[in-house]
Amino acid sequence: MPSKRSAVAALQKLEADRLALDQRQKELEQQAALELGSVILGTGLETFSKKGLARLAVELAKLGEDEALKRLGASTSSPSSQEVPVK
Repeated sequence: MPSKRSAVAALQKLEADRLALDQRQKELEQQAALELGSVILGTGLETFSKKGLARLAVELAKLGEDEALKRLGASTSSPSSQEVPVK
């Protein structure tokens, strides 16, 4: 049976690991934001208010990519011709 000392050490390690994972998550979220921002810049969406853009994103996400494009009248048969180049 593990001693109390090893359980305490395991908890301390777990907490340190959790903090490291939280930091890594923040870094990845920042990288993802940069990637998404570079896709949006130049499309005209950058002129939307933050609130409007957030509302639009939520509604589009609810529909899903194919349904959103369908409703907007974009052709889904050849997505490569519809895509915005990523920088």
